[in-house]
Amino acid sequence: MRRVLVTGARGFVGGAVTRYLCSKGVEVVALVREDASKGRTDLPMSVITVPFDISSVEGYAQFIPKNDYDVFYHFAWSGSAGSARADVALQLDNAKWAVDCLRLAERLGCKRFVGAGSIVEHETMAAAYTRGNKPGLGYVYGGGKLISHVMCASVAADVGIDLICPVLTNAYGPGEVSPRLVNTTLRKCLQRESPQFTSGTQNYDFVYIDDVARAFYLIAENGRPFNEYLIGSSTARPLKEFLLEMQKAVAPDVEFIFGDIPFTGIDLPLSAFDCSVTERDTGFCAEVSFAEGACRTMQWIKEQETE
Repeated sequence: MRRVLVTGARGFVGGAVTRYLCSKGVEVVALVREDASKGRTDLPMSVITVPFDISSVEGYAQFIPKNDYDVFYHFAWSGSAGSARADVALQLDNAKWAVDCLRLAERLGCKRFVGAGSIVEHETMAAAYTRGNKPGLGYVYGGGKLISHVMCASVAADVGIDLICPVLTNAYGPGEVSPRLVNTTLRKCLQRESPQFTSGTQNYDFVYIDDVARAFYLIAENGRPFNEYLIGSSTARPLKEFLLEMQKAVAPDVEFIFGDIPFTGIDLPLSAFDCSVTERDTGFCAEVSFAEGACRTMQWIKEQETE
């Protein structure tokens, strides 16, 4: 892999992948919003940035330098956390924009298109097709991801570009500012506030951001077209076990309260978190334990608070 295009390069995952690609000597052309010059992720000096509006791909395609691109990484996705996850129009737009980017990748001569799927896609399928279940609004986001996956696969097969589908479990680590579980829990611990959870019996997995970045590199390099590759820790287990591991590592004197919040989601079987295919085809295996990752993330949060 010598040269790639990346959308969402100033985001949490996209930024980490961009930095890792640069460290491997890959030339990165980042397609960034014109108003994203002060994005939360600093890009390496070697990155070539090109103004880009994902809602108007055709209008901006002319600004992308023509070259021999190996991979188009697509990370740009609005409303991946918070209340925007329930915004139907936005999530449908995200799915359409992903297809627009795939068509652009094909026109630019990219050999491969690598998206950023989510384990929520599998949860969404279970939530929607379990008889009598009433899916929560958070599954609107999952539906957008699922629609994107299906439409991109169909269009990629039609236009003749290799589609590879990495699927993230739960990425966490330095650089994350969204109101997701690890980030909010660590910040509560820092404030000596007891976090509250469900009973924590549902199966879960987390994967540290440095491992995520390396996984996207290896999957793009070695993954087989039209295959899905789960990016996880290979240590999936009930959520409570992860949280108790975090408590022991970063805040042993803070009480974690379990059972006060009802669980209304879908509990996937442990087999849904199996990363053996990813390991076999790409050589990726997570290296950072959850305890170590939690400590690193807590240290980063402390540093941000003192700046």
